[in-house]
Amino acid sequence: MKVTANGIQIEVEDTGGADRPVVMLIMGLGMQLIAWPDALVQALVDAGFRVIRHDNRDSGLSDGFDHLGTGNLFWQGLRHRFGLPVRSTYGLQDMAADALGVLDALQIDRVHVVGASMGGMIAQRLAATAPARVASLTSIMSSSGARGLPGPRADVLGLLMRRPPRAGEDALVAHSQRLIRLISGPVYALDDAVVGERLRAAMRRAYRPKGLLRQMMAVGGDTTRAGLLARIACPTLVLHGDADPLVPIACGRDTAQRIAGARFVAVPDMGHDLPPAVVALLLPHLLDFLHTAVRATPRSSS
Repeated sequence: MKVTANGIQIEVEDTGGADRPVVMLIMGLGMQLIAWPDALVQALVDAGFRVIRHDNRDSGLSDGFDHLGTGNLFWQGLRHRFGLPVRSTYGLQDMAADALGVLDALQIDRVHVVGASMGGMIAQRLAATAPARVASLTSIMSSSGARGLPGPRADVLGLLMRRPPRAGEDALVAHSQRLIRLISGPVYALDDAVVGERLRAAMRRAYRPKGLLRQMMAVGGDTTRAGLLARIACPTLVLHGDADPLVPIACGRDTAQRIAGARFVAVPDMGHDLPPAVVALLLPHLLDFLHTAVRATPRSSS
């Protein structure tokens, strides 16, 4: 379903029914709400939660900003590398406001926010700037965005910056498969056929390459988030794989160190993806944390 949030149309999936504590899942760069594994969503529902997922702006079935152009990614990347401001169409704070608008549209007072990768960055901003609405924060394979943290491995960065094929589903799937194979790590990589099926389903639902570029620049332009993390007072869990070649584990450690009382869990052999074996590793940590956070949250505001 679509809701009006922060002045734009946002696609939302609402699972699990009312009168339950609410978990909001925020997905990462260029990804859609369907990228959250069914097994993870179902495990949360089975554990007694209502699960809210949405397509971020410029992805999936939510409103896009193609009329505003993309700017020059290469030039903005150089500016970021040399510590100069990155000019973006919108910022991660705008995307956090979109998430807040979804809560308003659904008349939800407080949520347990779980974000993956860029979604973790958005979740961090939501927890830091709207503390009354966030009962707990879980940041998965994400970063504080602080200067000086390590970036993607060179081969991953090179493929990420390569222009995708202009046409043809097979070529686009092959291009994306190469990237997923690199970032998943050697231990928990999915079979190519499974990845291909997942990619085709996503592309047929929505293919938004220009939106991906604008989201990338929003991440690059988010230079003040690290300083905001000290404001976060809710229970916080940071989950990060020790084999992540896209967002190295030092980024997760830094995030946890900047949030008072945050719990950090290093996940052995996890890369930058959520295949079934990784979901099985994450769920015990996530469910235990969420149940503890619910017990610490007044029932009327969870």
